[in-house]
Amino acid sequence: MNQMASKVKIIILLILLGLNLPVSIYSQETWSLEKCINYAFEHNIKIKQQILNTEYNSNVLQQSKVELYPNLNANASYGSSFGRALDQTTYQFTQNQAVQSVNMNLSSSVTLFSGFQKLNTVKQNEFNLQASLKDLDKLKNDISLNIAAAYLQILFSTELVEIARSQVEITKQQVDRTGILFNAGSLPRGNLLEIQSQQASEELQVVNYENQLMLSILNLSQILDLETAENFHIEVPQLSEVQEAELLYGVDSVYTFAVESLPQIKSAEYRKESALKGLEIAQGSRIPRLGLSANYGTGYSDARQQVTGTRLDTVAIGSTPLGVIVSNVYPSPVYGNYPMSDQFRDNVSTSLFLNLSIPIFANYQIRNGIRNSKINVENYALELENSKNGLYKEIQQAYADAIAALNKYKASQKALVAIEESFKYTQEKYNVGLVSTVDYNVAKNQVTKTKSDLLQSKYDYIFKTNILNFYRGEPIKL
Repeated sequence: MNQMASKVKIIILLILLGLNLPVSIYSQETWSLEKCINYAFEHNIKIKQQILNTEYNSNVLQQSKVELYPNLNANASYGSSFGRALDQTTYQFTQNQAVQSVNMNLSSSVTLFSGFQKLNTVKQNEFNLQASLKDLDKLKNDISLNIAAAYLQILFSTELVEIARSQVEITKQQVDRTGILFNAGSLPRGNLLEIQSQQASEELQVVNYENQLMLSILNLSQILDLETAENFHIEVPQLSEVQEAELLYGVDSVYTFAVESLPQIKSAEYRKESALKGLEIAQGSRIPRLGLSANYGTGYSDARQQVTGTRLDTVAIGSTPLGVIVSNVYPSPVYGNYPMSDQFRDNVSTSLFLNLSIPIFANYQIRNGIRNSKINVENYALELENSKNGLYKEIQQAYADAIAALNKYKASQKALVAIEESFKYTQEKYNVGLVSTVDYNVAKNQVTKTKSDLLQSKYDYIFKTNILNFYRGEPIKL
């Protein structure tokens, strides 16, 4: 009976494990830097908005191209008039009669010349579209850099936690050893209390670093617009050792490449070109406009009749002295129904117009429009210059930060070797009671701080060199 119950428990356990398997698999899924960036490109709201803005500019461009072609409009109307009304087919007034009419026409017009305004509008919209596309690339670059920084912060915080935990383990060993010596009467109780205090302080530091790690994970998940940071784990890459050779390219070399390729510079250049086309459009307002229009129309009225035949009417024209009436016979038209199809055919009218419009005085609107366009050109030229200056300063700062991080890394490496050797000597002296607990803790804290400085300079250098490489057209990678 007990064996049967055991088998049932095992079966139930296997079923539960099977049900929980997808959750376990999902919880173990890791996010690489590339996956984080690709996910953000697909789900980031700002990127979606910029894509919509790009599609809008594309529609504006297509519309400006279509504006070069003639338009075509069709109109139809039905009317019913009572009393004194104008018959649109005969242009005569009818009295006390209800008239029903139908009118239809086609019209088309095209601008033959307008100072090249429409062509310049097409070119301006092309520049606007290109600027919008570059803005999208710039936004993606910014998000990629933000994700890389947040990703590295998680890696940095993770290693800080590991360093802090390893220090706690060392301190725990000292607490156990000091406790044994205290119980044996070899050390005073104060030594035990001091080392226990050090352990409590280091355990608190572990908690602080774990909180920092949790906030770093939350920050990256929020950049990705994830609903929750639960079960979110990043992939830990094998980071290469810090290489000074990565800084072979100087500031000017990086800037020369960046200014020719980065989207924010291209966007500023396209907007300047767009402003120049806007100036040409404004100047085109001074030039006479020439247009061509055509119209084709017909109509029907139920009040209109057509001649269906003739009749001879005898009309008295006078009388003789003897009283004999003298008359004459005149032919008169006979009117009948005028079918709609016949009226549509017979009432056709066509017209063709050549229109010339010469601007003479428009309350200085043209003059002020040109002046404002010139101001706009100067403004975008300054914006382009400002973008280039800002880019150069960013590269300068990134290069200086990378150099500083490299120098700090080298110094921290040397310091760590010396401090670890010194700590080993202090630890040996502490074990034989030649160093106080306070001095031991100071030496141990120096080791922890130096390891933290080394780690921070390492990740700072990795990030700054990635920025410099990114400015040189290389993708972000760890």
